[in-house]
Amino acid sequence: MLHLASVDRRRILSAGSGLLGLSLPKAMQLTASEAAAGTADAVIFVFLFGGPSQLETFDMKPNAPDKIRGPFRPIPSRTPGLLVCEHLPRLANISDRYSVLRTLGHSFNDHSGGGHYLQTGKRWHVPIGGGFNPTPRDWPSIGSGIDHAESRKTGSSRRASRYFVIPNSLGRLQEAGQYRRPGEYAGWLGKTHNPVTTIVDKKDVKDNPYWRNCVDSELTFQLDGMASPEGLAGDRLSGRVSVLEKIDAARKSFDDRPAGDLSLFREKALGLMTSSGIRAAFDIRRESDKIRDRYGRHLLGQSCLAARRLVEAGAKFVTVHYDCVDGYSWDSHVHSKDVHQHLLPTLDQALSALIEDLDSRGMLGRTMVTALGEMGRTPKANAAWGRDHWSFLFQALVAGGGAAREAVLGQSDRDAAHALSLPLSPEDFAATLYHAMGVDPESRITDYLGREVSLVEGGRVIRQLFT
Repeated sequence: MLHLASVDRRRILSAGSGLLGLSLPKAMQLTASEAAAGTADAVIFVFLFGGPSQLETFDMKPNAPDKIRGPFRPIPSRTPGLLVCEHLPRLANISDRYSVLRTLGHSFNDHSGGGHYLQTGKRWHVPIGGGFNPTPRDWPSIGSGIDHAESRKTGSSRRASRYFVIPNSLGRLQEAGQYRRPGEYAGWLGKTHNPVTTIVDKKDVKDNPYWRNCVDSELTFQLDGMASPEGLAGDRLSGRVSVLEKIDAARKSFDDRPAGDLSLFREKALGLMTSSGIRAAFDIRRESDKIRDRYGRHLLGQSCLAARRLVEAGAKFVTVHYDCVDGYSWDSHVHSKDVHQHLLPTLDQALSALIEDLDSRGMLGRTMVTALGEMGRTPKANAAWGRDHWSFLFQALVAGGGAAREAVLGQSDRDAAHALSLPLSPEDFAATLYHAMGVDPESRITDYLGREVSLVEGGRVIRQLFT
C-alpha cells in the first residue's frame, strides 16, 4: 500500500492538474498513431448508475476551494502523478494494471438518457424529461451489437446468448421497479439480441444488498422469467420446456418483428438452460471462501465474481449494474456518509478484486473491464453539500483486453468541470469497446426504418488506449 506521507506534498498538490502520465508531445504522438486493435474476447462492463463524482474518485483537485475539492483526501497511486481518493486504497495500489479516461462528457444531463447514451453510444431519441423507460426505437446496446456480430460470425443466431446483465435489469430495485431504464436492450435490432438478465431481490424498501453481506440463499442469480439455474438440470428439461412461456411474458417485445425473433429467442434460452458451463457459472458457491471474501460478500462483489465466471464459461459481454436502490446511490444530491462508508469501499473492494483475479488467472489480457457512470457530479457543492447532475465531464476506468496500463488520458480544467484536452464522447467510448472486441464500429446494420446505419455513428476509437 502506498501512503500519502511517503510522497512530497508539493508533488501531490501539483498533480491535480495536467495530463497525468503523459507529456504533451507524447499525447500528441499517441493521438496521431494508428494503434493496433484490442485483443479482447470479452467485456465486463461495471455500470455505476447515478453518476460517481469525478472529484471523489480519480480527478482529485487538492488545490481547489473547499466547496469544489470536497471532504476527501487524495492519496498517491502506483501510476506516476495519479491521485486517487483516500477511500479507494486498493484501486490505488493496483493502478499499474488499468488506465483512466478523464474526459468523457455529453450534454444529456439525465439518468435514463445518459444510461442509454453510455450503453449504446447513441444519444437517446427521447428528450430530457420526456420519459424514463425503454422504447421500440432505442439504439442497440453495445452488448447486443456484439451478440449480433457473433451471430454473423457463426452464421446463426440459434445458440445460447453470450450477453448477460447481472444482478438485475437497470432500475429494478428502485421505486418498486417502476423504472425499467433504457440502454441495456437490443431495441430495434430485435429481442433475439436482448441480454439474459438475472434477478436478485432486496429484503425491503430500505434494504441495499449492494453493500451489505448477503447470504447464499439470496445469491441464486435466478434468470429473469425462469426458475433458478439450480433447478434447471438438463435431465429435467424435457418436461419443463413450458418454462419458456414465462420468458415470453417477462420480456416485452421492442419491435414489430414477431416471426423470427420469438422462436430464435426461445431456442437461445433453451440453449442457455442446457449449457452446463453457463449454469455452473452462476453457482458462486463453487468458489473458495478466500476468493469470495476478497470480492466482498455484498451484492456488488459477488456479482463481479459471477461476471468473471460467466466470461470463463464463454460470455462475450457482461454488464454488472451497481444500480440506484431507493435512498442509496451514486446520485448523491445531499451529503451523507453513504459515499465514503459504503459506495466507495464496496467499489474499491469488488473492482480491484476482479482486476487482480483476472490477472492472476491469465485472463486480463483477453478481458476488458471498464467501470463508469452515465455522468459525473457538479464541481461546486450545493447547499446540502451534495453534488448535482453533471454530464459534461466524467471518467472511466479501463483495464485489460489490450488496453494500455498506467495511462491517464485527458486533462480537465482546474475545477474538474470541462475537458481541456482529449474530449471524449459516448460515441468514442462505444467505438472503442467494439474495436477492442474486434468488431468494426462502422459495421452496417438495418434499423427500424429499414435504413442501413453504422453500429456507432460519429464515434472514433480512442487509439491512445491501445499503445
